[in-house]
This record gives sequence, C-alpha cells and structure tokens, in this order.
Amino acid sequence: MQANDKRRWALPLLFLVLAGVPFAAQWLGEPFYVTLGARILIYALAALALNLVLGFAGLVSFGHAMFLGLGCYAVGILSYYGFGNGWLQLAVCIAVCALVALVVGTVCLRTSGIGFIMITLAFAQMFYFLAVSLREYGGDDGLNIYEASAFGLFELDGSLPVYWAAWALLLVCSIGMLRLRRSPFGMILRATHANPRRVDALGYSVFGVRLTAYVASGVLTGVAGLLLANLTAFASPSYMSWPVSGELIVMVVIGGLGSVLGPIVGAIAYLLMEEAFKSLTQHWMLLMGPAVVVIAMLAKGGYGNSLAWLRRAPPAGPAAPAAAPPAGDGQQDRRPPDTLAKEASA
Repeated sequence: MQANDKRRWALPLLFLVLAGVPFAAQWLGEPFYVTLGARILIYALAALALNLVLGFAGLVSFGHAMFLGLGCYAVGILSYYGFGNGWLQLAVCIAVCALVALVVGTVCLRTSGIGFIMITLAFAQMFYFLAVSLREYGGDDGLNIYEASAFGLFELDGSLPVYWAAWALLLVCSIGMLRLRRSPFGMILRATHANPRRVDALGYSVFGVRLTAYVASGVLTGVAGLLLANLTAFASPSYMSWPVSGELIVMVVIGGLGSVLGPIVGAIAYLLMEEAFKSLTQHWMLLMGPAVVVIAMLAKGGYGNSLAWLRRAPPAGPAAPAAAPPAGDGQQDRRPPDTLAKEASA
C-alpha cells in the first residue's frame, strides 16, 4: 500500500518540479534553461504519444518523427501565407496528421514485426524527401517562421509561453493516458500486444483498436511539432528524419515501456545527457551511445518501471527446509540412496 502511494505521488511531484524551472531560471539569470526545458517538454509529449503504440500495443514505429515534421510545416506553411491564427494552424495540424496516420496505419498495420518497422520508416522517408523537394518553402534549408501562433488571449511568441503551453498540454495528456491505461480500450490495446489472437477470438477488432491508437498517437505527435515550430521559429525536413524517430524510441525505452511516467523521465534523461555531453566534446555521440547501453542494462524496464525503492518488498527470513514426506503406510521412500545414508549416519 505504501509503495502504491509513492508511485501515485511521483507524477504530481515531477510536474511540480517542472513548474519551478522558469522561476529557477529567472532567479539564476539563465533564460537558456527555459528554452531547454520547453524542448524537453515538447519531446516528452512526442515520446508519450509514441508510447501509446510502442509501449501499449508493442508496435515499433520507426517513422513517428514524420508527424513531428508535419506539425512544424502546418505552422510554417500557413505562416508563410500570412495565416498566423493558432486555432487554424492547430486544426490543420490535427486534420493533416490524422489523415496521414489513417492512411499509413491502414497499410502498416497489415504487417507486424520487422515489416511494420520498415514500412513506417519508408513512409517517413517519403515525407522527408517531399519536404526537401519543396523549394518554395526552403527545401533542405528549411523554412523560417516570422509570426508566432496566436490563440487569442495568448501567443506562442517566446520560450516562456511555449514552455507553459507544453507543460499544461503534457499534464493534461499524462492524466488522460493514466485514465486510458485503465480504461476498457486501454486494456484491449495492451491485450493486442500480449495475445492478439485471443483478443480477436473475444470479438474485438485488433486492427481497428491498433489503428485508432496509431491515429491518436500521430495527432498528438503533430501537436508537439506545432509547439516545436513556435519554439525554434523554424520548420525543417530534419525534424522528420529517421534519427529523430530513433531518439523518440530511445526516450521511451530508457524511461519505461507502457508506463505514463516513463516517457517523460526518458525525455528528461536523454536531453539532459545530450546537453551535458555536448558541453564536453563535439563527438558527444561517442559518449551518448555507451551511456544509453549502460542505462538499458542497469535500469531494466526503464526508469519508470525500475524504481525499486517504490516497490521493494521487505527482506524475508531464511526459508524453512521442506519436511521429508513420511515413508510409512506402505509407501516407498523415493529419495536418493546417498541422502538416506547421510540421515541414517546422523
């Protein structure tokens, strides 16, 4: 019971700490911490969305950065033509990501395993090269965004507004994921990973459940892309490249597959390590690779699933030796002869 209480308070405490980052940055006179924190929250939101298909359904999507890039270009292209209304940009972002996720998911979910991985990667690369070919919107050089998204009462015109928008959205989505995980749909979705044939035998459509989760995950990742575009004031094809998809997978894995806290902790750990290693050397990937391997080996199941201090049972005393079965009542003692000889000599 005590372990459950600690686990229940872990998520609120994490968001309380994250809420204090802007105030700590202002007190220290380091606005860079707000920008870094906003980037962490955005990628945590994308990792949380990926966890819906990777952690719950067991589908390894190697093309989720595609939706991140689509969210960025939804802001960039509309802003290019003078449409700075944030609600319009959000609606276009959701519609485009939902449509693309529906088409991609319909094709990809007819396969499994390595086939699913390769097809999601292929679709992501298709959209990557499509963005590179759009010379009017910067092509490979990317597209500058000169007008921030305006939502009426507030605008995402700096690191601080983006930080609070990402913090609030991540909080709402985390609460939603907690409820979804315990809901009938969430249980069926997790069951499709454990035993899809039994789920199908019970009368549920494995394909339909997975497709719904994939579309929802793509839309949420696209919204994270909308926030990223406002943070960087830039839309680039590099946002939808396969290394970004790999980074999202690493964040989910080192944080903990299938948990709600895991992707957030994984994003924080990964991006903080990245900044620390970048400050040491330009060859920071040589340090990041072994660090991820060590984390994966030591924290089995990820940070979110390996908090042993939250669920460690009290040490049990030495187990009593099992009593030998009586050999009476006409039953033959089937223990080895050497064991019987030792007992007789004792």
